[in-house]
Amino acid sequence: MTPALTLLYVPADRPDRVGKALASDADVVLVDLEDAVAPAHKDAARDNAMRLLADVPAARPVQVRINHPDTPWHAADLAAVAALPAWVGARLPKVESSLDVRSHADALPGRELHPLIESALGVERALEIALASPRTASLGLGEADLRSDLRLADEAGLTWARSRIVNAARAARLPPPAMSVYANVRDLDGLAESCRAGRALGFRGRSAIHPTQLPTIRAAFLPTAEEIARAREVLSRMDGATQAGVGAIALADGTFLDVAMRDQALAVLALVSD
Repeated sequence: MTPALTLLYVPADRPDRVGKALASDADVVLVDLEDAVAPAHKDAARDNAMRLLADVPAARPVQVRINHPDTPWHAADLAAVAALPAWVGARLPKVESSLDVRSHADALPGRELHPLIESALGVERALEIALASPRTASLGLGEADLRSDLRLADEAGLTWARSRIVNAARAARLPPPAMSVYANVRDLDGLAESCRAGRALGFRGRSAIHPTQLPTIRAAFLPTAEEIARAREVLSRMDGATQAGVGAIALADGTFLDVAMRDQALAVLALVSD
């Protein structure tokens, strides 16, 4: 299966939008009970999610972002998600410790968990959080809250935190994390530039808050024709050298190859649908 590159948030208090999101070409739909839903609409949003996702097929990747344990809606959110099909994942906001993850794993047995780190403390504990439960399927960064916590004016100050999340995910043998949302839905050039910066740090894919952002995200994270050709050359040279019993291998440009470069080439080609 081709790795997911586009994750689309949709507020659960807008059932019309949830239906459109489920029918969209987003790789994963993130049905939101948290930040995108006003307090007065929380109960209705939860009811909508239960109704609209009750029969969602396993072939349609979906996660539900629940409210934090410190809120009055958390217990009802947990009960609602527990009643959904087992393949619907739980997206956990503002996680700051391994206990946060383990308590959700106990409450939602057998269900994939997707912790979001959104504070300075969470970033410092990223590896602990990533390793907290075998049910953890991905690690993510919530950049709006983190920027507020760190008093950052723009995303340039997030570079270290982003790298920390990428490194923690890899150390825990989780997939490369998807980037957090880009808030300006009209600035597609800025989105593309931000995606390229994130890709260079090791992110794979990105969350979106509007369907118009999906093509830009997908294009930014798909390998270029040159990258695909190079990956295929790496595999061809290494396989040929193995069959010939040759130890030292180099590409035509003089770059010497090793096992790590083979793994990178395979990761590139995993994103190619053919």
